[in-house]
Amino acid sequence: MAYRSRFAPSPTGYLHVGNGYSALLCQQWCQQWGGVLVLRIEDIDYSRCRPQFDAALIEDLGWLGLHWQPEVMRQSERIAYYRAALDQLQMQGVLYPCFCSRKSLAAASAPHGVVVQYPGICRQLAKAEQQHRMATEPFAWRLNMRLAAEQIGHQVWWCSVDGVDATAEVDAQDDIVLARKDIGVAYHLAVVVDDAAQGIDVVIRGEDLAPSVPVQRVLQQLLGLSAPRYWHHPLLRDGDGQRLAKRNHSTTLRSLRAQGVAAQQLAAVLLQAPAPPRWDAAVLDQLLSG
Repeated sequence: MAYRSRFAPSPTGYLHVGNGYSALLCQQWCQQWGGVLVLRIEDIDYSRCRPQFDAALIEDLGWLGLHWQPEVMRQSERIAYYRAALDQLQMQGVLYPCFCSRKSLAAASAPHGVVVQYPGICRQLAKAEQQHRMATEPFAWRLNMRLAAEQIGHQVWWCSVDGVDATAEVDAQDDIVLARKDIGVAYHLAVVVDDAAQGIDVVIRGEDLAPSVPVQRVLQQLLGLSAPRYWHHPLLRDGDGQRLAKRNHSTTLRSLRAQGVAAQQLAAVLLQAPAPPRWDAAVLDQLLSG
């Protein structure tokens, strides 16, 4: 049976060349190992995701030369599955309601309002107080890592594509939010449910997401889901060494296409070994000069 990997963008803006680089690496790995590439649109955050960006990313990835399985998964169509996973975790007793706002957490955090880890303010609330406040106040569901460790053990492990194992202490992980009023379900829970549903064997994504693995492994074990292998690749960065991001108005794929850049030429530049080039004026000049 062929390996399965996935590219999972969010339609919160137009794809930039950093997104294109990650997508090309996913496809390259699948081609090298006889794998199958699937596409998942991570659009659960309806406050930021837009239909026009959904359509645009499909178009841009097609232009870039990506080929994926015909069935495209959209998280906005899978809310019932996430709710079922939340219900399972509630039955296991590892969730608790959190009434803390971002503002209150910032006020109770380190200097400059930087919240490093949730301080456990709502973890020890009595059941009666939880029920009373849930009836009158907005709240989020947090994962109680201490109770999770009691159920699955105090360590989780995972394997990278090169066969190297890694471990992390469950107790040391943050009591992350798994669901909240504004988006219903949070990234970590949706990702592990969807990876299992799509039969993903290898997760290929940027190194900025490497810290999310321990929490996702905890959820996989609690929910009885299989563990994929992981590859967290280097990020494409600008001339100053900063990661490319939509919020920084990084160069979009469609702007390059509009300027006449050939997709094959762009792919060849991005996939230079052994590491990605810096995305600077020289690279742009090279592409625009043909």
